[in-house]
Amino acid sequence: MTAQLPRLPWGLLLALALWQAAALALAGSYLLAGPLEVLLWLWRNAGLVSRALAVTLGEAALGFLLGNLAAAILALAALLLPRAERVISALALLCFCLPLVATGPILRVLYGPGIGPQVTLAALAVYYTTYLALLVGLRAAPAAWFDLVRSYGRGPGQELVQVRARAALPYLMAGLQIAAPAALLGALVGEFTGAERGLGVLVIRTMRGLDAPGTWALALVAASVSVAAYAGIGALAQRLQIPPALLLSPPRQARRGRPLVTAGLVALAVLALWTLAMEGFGLSPFFAKRPWDVWTFLVTAPDAAAHRATLGAALAETLAFAVPGYLAGLLLGAALAAGVVLWPRTAQLLLPAAIALRSIPIVTTAPLLVLALGRGATGTITIVAVMIFFPTLVACLQGMRQTPAQVGELFDSYAASPVRRLIHAQLPAMLPAFFAAARMAVPAALLAATTAEWLATGTGVGALMALTASTSAYGMLWSATVLLALLAALAYLGIERIERAVLARYASEQVT
Repeated sequence: MTAQLPRLPWGLLLALALWQAAALALAGSYLLAGPLEVLLWLWRNAGLVSRALAVTLGEAALGFLLGNLAAAILALAALLLPRAERVISALALLCFCLPLVATGPILRVLYGPGIGPQVTLAALAVYYTTYLALLVGLRAAPAAWFDLVRSYGRGPGQELVQVRARAALPYLMAGLQIAAPAALLGALVGEFTGAERGLGVLVIRTMRGLDAPGTWALALVAASVSVAAYAGIGALAQRLQIPPALLLSPPRQARRGRPLVTAGLVALAVLALWTLAMEGFGLSPFFAKRPWDVWTFLVTAPDAAAHRATLGAALAETLAFAVPGYLAGLLLGAALAAGVVLWPRTAQLLLPAAIALRSIPIVTTAPLLVLALGRGATGTITIVAVMIFFPTLVACLQGMRQTPAQVGELFDSYAASPVRRLIHAQLPAMLPAFFAAARMAVPAALLAATTAEWLATGTGVGALMALTASTSAYGMLWSATVLLALLAALAYLGIERIERAVLARYASEQVT
């Protein structure tokens, strides 16, 4: 018998053919380079790219480690101090909602030269996902397991090690899978703020030189690394025989206290930590603004009204693009998930393309997409939608696969069509995963919109923050950062309230 050659995935071949055809059609436009040009550029600059990639990977790995360590500490604190959990979760959410585009220049001023901003942004990009995953996982063990441990006379320490830690492993691996590409994105954004070395520095150089092959080659390298990290953690989980887990909302505890009290405690904690950090390190108020500096800038200063008007107009421009892109990304992800369920063969083409699009760091492709689609609404909305639809697609697919087997057997007994099964069984089972993706997509939508404005369109809050960072207008920069973080946190909490109302009707078992 003769050995058969391995079959190449037809979806990959089709994607490469379409890519090359589009590059030929746009030849001379400096917008798109084909796969052959990209590979040739990488061959000629292999040494330069490998050295820059090593720097960026080191920053991303360190941020990944520190961010996940912080997430583990926060999750344990929330578990062991249940009365403080709501405050801890709110603080973690608020920090996660800090816009990387605005935080990067501030960190560059605070740290100075070096890898500090890159590592910090990488850690900020990953810690909340892991925190949420661990908080779910540490509570995922059945009550019978704890009864068994207590029957042997073991205490809370053994419960944590023998029961909770093991139950949390699937959720931890799921969180790490999502966090790995995010760490690379955070490191790249940090390099965009004035680093001396790294992949982000090369991206800036190729974009400014209108080097389309170089830009797409670096985007391909970043995407390949992200996909490899995502797949590598998944393969490790399979090798360790850790089952997959679906990231949903943390189990709701009985409500204690009042929302206004919790909000007041969170506000006091934020103000105290902010002030202590600035004063403790002895940072100059010229660039390290305190809470009262932002209040003065926006409320009590003689020109505070002008400041609010400028910031409000920029924010309105950003939201005009971020909201439609956010909704389009969610709907596209859910629709593609439904299409994959109805026509499973489409997964061979859709899933690799979706993973590739999501894994390409937005800072490398935003300028090219804006140039191709224009500086108006189409370009920015497309960037936001691309940033959001892949996590939504993956979450919705996984949610549909959580449909109880008994429900599927019931539909089989009635010979129900795939469409009826989708509408009446799989879509309701998908709702918790869909809302989980919708909540996590809020900061991502603002990041995508502000990145496009920062690098390409020259409008909105992103452009305003880039301008104020370059002109040392730190009052406006800090105010924009605070406003965007509050807006993202409020939107996140608003979607969570909608989620609870919908799940109480269609998936009541998800709400305790």
